[in-house]
Amino acid sequence: MAAGKTTVGRHLARELGLPFIDTDDLIVAREGPIAALFARVGEVGFRAAECAAVREALDGPLAVIALGGGAITYEPTRALLAARALRVYLDVPVETLVYRLRRSRTVRPLVGTDPTIERVRELLDAREPLYREADLTVRSPQTSKLAYARRIAFEIAARSPEGSAPGPASKGPAQ
Repeated sequence: MAAGKTTVGRHLARELGLPFIDTDDLIVAREGPIAALFARVGEVGFRAAECAAVREALDGPLAVIALGGGAITYEPTRALLAARALRVYLDVPVETLVYRLRRSRTVRPLVGTDPTIERVRELLDAREPLYREADLTVRSPQTSKLAYARRIAFEIAARSPEGSAPGPASKGPAQ
């Protein structure tokens, strides 16, 4: 939540010459606003809808995919990602997350309209072991999100057998 997945993902997609997909956009197109969906079906129902969006994104052409911060808490989504994606964890300090959440106009059901450092830290502590399962962890730089994306592209290229962005037959980049 508020790690910059969408912004960094868009930059990364441009760097790699791939399409960009935000699973939140897929969910909203199918189900309506996320906060309303969450209120209607609860977290478990939301995670199932989110898993369907992740599957749809993975079934399409190779792309950079931005997920919601809690997507990995749902085992079916985690299994899909482990089997079919190169998973990147954007490691951002909790203080930065709280600052961004407070400035955001987006309502996040799990932190409400006045996110506290305690609540964000609680979520992060619960999710951190799952985030650490990622194939690549990149700490947030003290520079721009474009620099962050370029660093991720560099790391992906360094891991690729050919030293370049993954091709269609390999595990594609996902966030």
